[in-house]
Amino acid sequence: MPKASPTTTTPKAVPESYESALKELEALVADMEAGQLPLAQLLTGYQRGAELLTYCRAQLDAVEQQIKVLDNGTLKPWTPT
Repeated sequence: MPKASPTTTTPKAVPESYESALKELEALVADMEAGQLPLAQLLTGYQRGAELLTYCRAQLDAVEQQIKVLDNGTLKPWTPT
């Protein structure tokens, strides 16, 4: 009897940019909220969403650190113009 091959998911590539990650995350949330995905796809979508969220947070943290450096270690409050 042949062995069943384990199901493996191919990891998706790291997003090109914050904007592309955010766009993919928004599309993923919309698909999940539509309620039309099977349970297995919901789980896969949730996992991908968590990866994208981690990536976006890391990008925002990196930008915040760069701003602190540019402002001599002080993060100044943002005020809209």
